[in-house]
Amino acid sequence: MPGLSVILITRNEALNIGDCLASVAWADEIVVVDSGSNDETVAIARSMGARVYNHADWPGFGPQKNRALGYASGDWVFSLDADERVTPELRKELEQAMNTADADGYFCPRLSQFCGQFVHHSGWYPDHVLRLFKRGAGRFSDSLVHETVLLEGRTARLTSPLLHYSYRTREDVTRKVEHYSTAAARQMFEAGKRSSLVGALLSGGWAFVRTYLLRLGVLDGRAGWNIARMNARTTYLKYRKLEALRAVAN
Repeated sequence: MPGLSVILITRNEALNIGDCLASVAWADEIVVVDSGSNDETVAIARSMGARVYNHADWPGFGPQKNRALGYASGDWVFSLDADERVTPELRKELEQAMNTADADGYFCPRLSQFCGQFVHHSGWYPDHVLRLFKRGAGRFSDSLVHETVLLEGRTARLTSPLLHYSYRTREDVTRKVEHYSTAAARQMFEAGKRSSLVGALLSGGWAFVRTYLLRLGVLDGRAGWNIARMNARTTYLKYRKLEALRAVAN
């Protein structure tokens, strides 16, 4: 079977990294690029056989993942986040895909959990993400946040979901809202975009409606309501932070 390199980037993921790496322990190599963790992330990763590289600076998600990609040596690459898990069913599909090589890259459906509940609507599922690809056929976009794999070649879709334990607690929600809104604002600023208070309010309101009604978040119960609120706040904050960046620049 062709060799597989699993790559991931980390920072203070001690609570996640053990279960994550255990789910891909069957891979030929695991490459971790860490950006200055001050918990046990690096020690746990090394104890589980991963090759760990330290890059304390933070260039953004896309560039950091390209660093990890540069260390991979397998015929195929599977990109994984520390809060994700590969199930035995997905493993079988990944192995079959690499053996048949009917495509150059494969999308996985991703099933995400929000504060203890797996979410099947709200725009969260099936959330196909391109994660398995031939090394040399793909690289990550240079996006600071919401990076994607830029692939040359044919793609196909797998059916077994990748499990994503993205928001475990309310504290996780608050932290990620701040982090993603800041990164998105910076990205929009560098793209020359502008905003206003009215624009931020309208965009935040639309994010709520789109998530809760158009993407059927209402069917996810309390989780759907809270995801819609989270999306609204993230959207509102990124436009307000964009305003602040432009004000400082001017």
